Amino acid sequence: MSRFIETILIPTDGSDGALAGARRGIALASQIDADVHVLSIVDSRFQAADLDELTLPSFEENAEKAVEEIARLATDHDAERDVTTAVRTGTPFQSIREYASRREVDVIVMGTKGRAELDRVLLGGVTENVLRTARTPVLAVPPNADEPAIADVPFDRLLLPTDGSDGAAIATEWGIELASRLESSIHALYSIDTAPLDDERPTDDLLEALEQRGKEALDAVRGRGEDAGVSVSGSTVTGSPVREIPAYATENDVDLIVMGTHGRTGIGQWFLGSVTENVVRQADVPVFCVPVSAEHP
Repeated sequence: MSRFIETILIPTDGSDGALAGARRGIALASQIDADVHVLSIVDSRFQAADLDELTLPSFEENAEKAVEEIARLATDHDAERDVTTAVRTGTPFQSIREYASRREVDVIVMGTKGRAELDRVLLGGVTENVLRTARTPVLAVPPNADEPAIADVPFDRLLLPTDGSDGAAIATEWGIELASRLESSIHALYSIDTAPLDDERPTDDLLEALEQRGKEALDAVRGRGEDAGVSVSGSTVTGSPVREIPAYATENDVDLIVMGTHGRTGIGQWFLGSVTENVVRQADVPVFCVPVSAEHP
């Protein structure tokens, strides 16, 4: 069987948040037999700033130590794992994206919190910009995610939110393939969001139409799962997806959320970049974010 994801990029700044991302990245690489690249970026703003001549080398030394720490973690877990390390200077999110493009990386795995005082691996800064601009999936790992031993990191239950859009369909392909390779089950979730109606009460006909749309979206995921031999169940909830997706993940012991970064707009159609970014901010579990530009697995 050919490898589904052949290369995983793990950016790091040496922080605990970056380490949380690295542990998930190494675990995923081990379970799907992918090579690992570890990258640290020295922000070019430091070179332009009026810094003491001893300061910049310390940033570079810290970057070297950061990649060495993650590389050692990966090889300690699996001595046969192919690990490549690199330190670059530049604008962090751009350098990460460019490295991923040039090395034909399949997935980027990042912590969502890092060294806030340096604005390096920090959601709202680098991670968020990578999410918005990368052409490959990004696995965003929150710092409060459970941290079992790498060998025990679970990928048993995947949550796949859907709105029936093309963006959701691409995320479904990735989620189904992940579940197949990881021997996971999938729960598909459709959230009926009537917030765009403002203060107007939705009519029974509108609610019925939204429920039918949800049924069709969930059926599409079930059908794709059946074709791939993956167990898929589904639910429809009512409310903001930004609230309902993280809540469902927490209440149902989900190990990983897989969702698209773009989709529909309008009543009941909510797959916008802002939704995915807010889910990443709020979720207690990692979120595998799939852009519309990602090739089908």
